[in-house]
Amino acid sequence: MWNDLAVTNTFSIDIWSDVVCPFCYLGSRQLALALETFEHRDNVVVNHHAFELDPHTPKDLETSLAQLVADKYAMPVDQAEAIHLRLEAQAHELGMTWSMATAKPTNTFDAHRLIALASTQGLGDEMSERLFAAYFSEGLLISDHERLCELANEVGVSDASSLWATDAYSMDVRADESAAQELGVTGVPAILIDNKFMVLGAQGVEQIADVLRRAWERRAA
Repeated sequence: MWNDLAVTNTFSIDIWSDVVCPFCYLGSRQLALALETFEHRDNVVVNHHAFELDPHTPKDLETSLAQLVADKYAMPVDQAEAIHLRLEAQAHELGMTWSMATAKPTNTFDAHRLIALASTQGLGDEMSERLFAAYFSEGLLISDHERLCELANEVGVSDASSLWATDAYSMDVRADESAAQELGVTGVPAILIDNKFMVLGAQGVEQIADVLRRAWERRAA
């Protein structure tokens, strides 16, 4: 999925994210809204790149998301739940309805492979968005192969079922993660705009829109 973007006729946006990262979902939605007001939107190509928050997370984790966060950051569970409520409020402001209490923490490697497949069919945006919604809004287990196939079918991605008997797109996921390391990316979302400007975190619609404009002006200068 990672490629040489030094010379291109398109206005590239490369975004590293994980589909179980709340800030990635917020940032992805903020980017989408910023692009709606970007007058050069027709020149934009968005490339999705894999980043696993925790590659060692098992697929069949029985822990709630709040408990997982509490354990990771050594905080009480009710504090983690309060953080989740604030994130849900931010999501609501962006037109989304989340239910983090029903989210099922799991390994996301195969979800990233599916996004890589979808990207080859021009459906990377749609597949990423569908997986975000499945996790944050619907409480679906996004490591389950049957579920992943159902979500792929909803989006219109073909041949998803062929992934699970092979290691197809595994190298693409690893290449994305290696590229993130080379760029010094340690947290996501990381949005690289026109191979020049990096936006880290869910900075807000206006902030992202401003960077888009500045990147275009730099290109035209």
